[in-house]
Amino acid sequence: MSQDEKLSGLSGWLILVGIGVVFSPIRLLATYYLLFPPIFTDGTWEVLTTPGTDAYNPLWGPLLIGEIVYNSLIILVSVYLIYLYFSKHHLFPKVYIAIVAISLIFIPLDAWVTTFVLPDEPMFDPETTKEFSRTLIAGLIWVPYMLVSKRVKATFVEK
Repeated sequence: MSQDEKLSGLSGWLILVGIGVVFSPIRLLATYYLLFPPIFTDGTWEVLTTPGTDAYNPLWGPLLIGEIVYNSLIILVSVYLIYLYFSKHHLFPKVYIAIVAISLIFIPLDAWVTTFVLPDEPMFDPETTKEFSRTLIAGLIWVPYMLVSKRVKATFVEK
């Protein structure tokens, strides 16, 4: 048995990656479900996007739609990432790294844009700080692992 054959497989540290990959869309869906549907069912959308209301700001609509689109795409790509992981597809490390990089750009960008709508609120509230920190720490650990691990190179080889 060659060294590559010994290292090939979803074992070792890749088990932790797999756990994160499987639970990520579940966590995202739960957050999405709790946050976005009520906006459209409890009257919040109308209050935020109707000129003349106290909470109206012309940026609320684009901001909320942008967040919904972004989160929907991230959920879809996260589900695709599960497929890539379990099929040991050669694109898995690249897509994984791309999701981390995009998230590290989007989180502070979204926080910054939100300050145009809510100028009195801090850019990095506790929830944003927690999400950014979680993504940053995961990226600092797993992106280098994806780039240098012999197990990753031996496992994700399927076309």
